[in-house]
Amino acid sequence: MMQIALIAHDRKKDEMVNFAIAYEHVLKPHKLYATGTTGTRIMENTSLQVHRFMSGPLGGDQQIGALVAQNEMDLIIFLRDPLMAQPHEPDIIALLRLCDVQGIPVATNVATAELLVKSLERGDFAWRELVHKYKPGIEE
Repeated sequence: MMQIALIAHDRKKDEMVNFAIAYEHVLKPHKLYATGTTGTRIMENTSLQVHRFMSGPLGGDQQIGALVAQNEMDLIIFLRDPLMAQPHEPDIIALLRLCDVQGIPVATNVATAELLVKSLERGDFAWRELVHKYKPGIEE
């Protein structure tokens, strides 16, 4: 079972809901996390259970980032709106930076999200289980 975060900016929420509907069968066996409204909308439109954090601007991105920093997240689908300024842009950049530091696969658009979910469906994420067994600390 993988731990997957689903995040979507306001103008991408419909796209995320449609994505969750389309891949419900793939996402169902995994532990899902989402920021506030995104999680609610996914649960309203699918049978998926989603652990909801606060909305992104209120700290939801940082809450997910905390799990990433502890290497407790396996995959993030973050449908970003590149054409709209976000008031919490520093939090978004920090989350993406943490994903890079921890080697967490992250998709920021539906095309990449589909590639990652199809890979998940095939079982290509077994390497993440090894990461969970060996969690190196950061050397100073």
